[in-house]
This record gives sequence, structure tokens and C-alpha cells, in this order.
Amino acid sequence: MLRNSSITTFIKIYVGSPFRYVIDTVRNYFYCKNITRTKTPTFAFHISKWKRPLFRLWFPDRHFRFFPLGMANYEKIRLFKFIQSVPNAEVMIWGCNTPTFFDQLSNNVFFIEDGFIRSLKLGAGHTPPLSITIDSQTPYFDATKASDLENLLNSYDFQAHPELIERAKVVIQNLLKTGISKYNHALPVIIKDVYGRKTRRRILVIGQVEDDASIRFGCMPMRTNNDLIRTAANENPDAQILFKPHPDVLNFHRSQVSDPKEVSHLCQILDRDIPLAQAFETIDHVYTLTSQAGFEALLRDIPVTILGSPFYSGWGLTDDRQLTHRRNRKLSKEELFAGAYILYPLYYDYRNNKQISIETAVLILEQSRHMRAQT
Repeated sequence: MLRNSSITTFIKIYVGSPFRYVIDTVRNYFYCKNITRTKTPTFAFHISKWKRPLFRLWFPDRHFRFFPLGMANYEKIRLFKFIQSVPNAEVMIWGCNTPTFFDQLSNNVFFIEDGFIRSLKLGAGHTPPLSITIDSQTPYFDATKASDLENLLNSYDFQAHPELIERAKVVIQNLLKTGISKYNHALPVIIKDVYGRKTRRRILVIGQVEDDASIRFGCMPMRTNNDLIRTAANENPDAQILFKPHPDVLNFHRSQVSDPKEVSHLCQILDRDIPLAQAFETIDHVYTLTSQAGFEALLRDIPVTILGSPFYSGWGLTDDRQLTHRRNRKLSKEELFAGAYILYPLYYDYRNNKQISIETAVLILEQSRHMRAQT
């Protein structure tokens, strides 16, 4: 319930506001006034409409008020003041889409993102994720500041929990055996038919959506896929360079910034969508900007060179071209996996409306993929 002081604040803030926004904010006031005492009032920003029912499943103890993606800055400023007046209010934001002044909120702010084992199909097709990450500091891909994940990896006593490391080893082996990845939409191929006969070292260059937040916040200065290809080719002049574009680009969900034709003389461009697990077959080295695929290569003991600073860099496992001095310890791949894949995310079976373990999430994906193969 709002206190009288909150009503006074509300009136002071919105007198003189444009009529449309007054109507919206009156609705916000009654939303906060009528929520039950048992649920936390939560203001959610940059959440696509198709994701909003999922938020209510993931967080049943919250009472959500979702706001449009394209709010004007002056609207956000007024709303910022209103949120501050609501007792115990929380804010949830998808990705790194926070107005600068929101950093001054005294309320709890949580950043939500897809987890590292996501779905059978691509997220751009509005497929619900099997896992999400919830961070009270910043999204895990933001290298400009320490996230909850980075703090966990810096401080967690893995040696005191040998059962967790054993669990991580089992899950890793299952992922390698099944080929389950973040996305699992691509159909199997015969990799020799794609790559050709191997006659020299093979370098796999992982393409990304170049205007993605993981590059904007994780790669300083920002680089393109073509920059990455040129680096790999210059450092490996006698190798076969294979460029794997991002599946969202191959499936026309996102556009590319750089034109791979400009570097086609340096690499073989893979113009078909290949399962990531198969793309790693016969590969000697992987280059990436910030892609999670680099970590999946590490799980297969493939050396990885990184131009940016993703969550798995800086722990002594990768060839890092962008240093993150906050990361001050060395980790094994099992420890890194345990922190990032087991301890950090929330796994959720949206069909049965319940939280699940990573093991169950992998099983669901394996079963879904098997069912797809039968159709």
C-alpha cells in the first residue's frame, strides 16, 4: 500500500505532465495501491510482450507492471521518481537497457538475460528459454563492471564443494556426448562434406551479431567479424580459416554490419547453419570476440583466442587480448562451468510450470531434439 507521502509525491511529479502520460501514471498509481501485501511490486522494462507471461511464471512472488519498449527519456525520468516513492518496489530490466539515471535508484534492480542452455530453437523466433540469469549488478556479458557471476567466480570456494565439481564433470560429459548447446535448432551434417578433406591446421572463427550488447559492452574497442577474421588469418597464415556466421544472421533474424565478402579471400564462409558441436569437429583453434561458443570450445579442450572479455575469459584458460584485471584467480574449466552453468542461472520448465535442474534441462532438450528427428 502507498503511504500518504507517496500520494503527495505522485501529485507533485505529474502535475503538468502530458495528458497521455498522466493517464498511464494514474494507472500505475492504482496498480501499486491495489497489489497484495504478499507480492513485491516490480516495474519491468524492455521486456518484449511475448516474454511477459514467462516473467509471471519465473517470479510468482512479484506483481509486475510492464512498460513500453520505446518510452521517451522524460517519461523515464518521471517514472524514476515515482518508483522511488513506492515502498519495497523492485526493478527488472532485460539486458543492458538501463537509463543512466536509474543507477541512482535505491530500489533493488535486477538484470535478466537468457541462460547458457536455452532452447531447441532460436530466441529470435520467440521460443521460451529453459534458463535465465538474474543479476543484481549488471548483465553477465557487461565487462565494464563486475557482475554477480564475476563476483561468484572470484570468491566461491570450489575446493570446499567437491560434489559440485563432480556434478559439473558429469554434466559436461553429457553435453559433449549429446552435442547440446545454447541453441539446438540446426540439423546434423556430415562435417567432412562441409569442410572438405583436412590437409592443414583448422581455425574456426565464430561470428556474432555485431551490434549485439555482448560486443558493445564486452569488446573495447568494438570490433567486427571481419576484424576477427583478419586477426585469425594474420596469426595463422598457413591454416584453413573457417568462418561460422551467427545463426540469427544465417536465418535472417538479424542483419550483419560487416560484409564477409570483403574477407572471403582469407576464409571459407560457412553459409549453412551447422550444429555448434559438429562445427568443432577437426578444429585446432577457435577465435571469437565474446561468443559463448568459445567456452563450449574450451569444454572440448580446444584452444581459444578472445578479442573481447566474455564471462569465461581472464581465469587462466584462454588467450585473452583484452585483460580484465578484476578477475584475480585461476579456475579449472569444471569450476568455471559449475559457477556459470549450475550456480548462477535459474532453470525453468515452462510447460510444467516448475523450476528444474540443469540435468533436467539437458534431458528436455535431448528429448525434444529426438522428437523432432522422428517427425
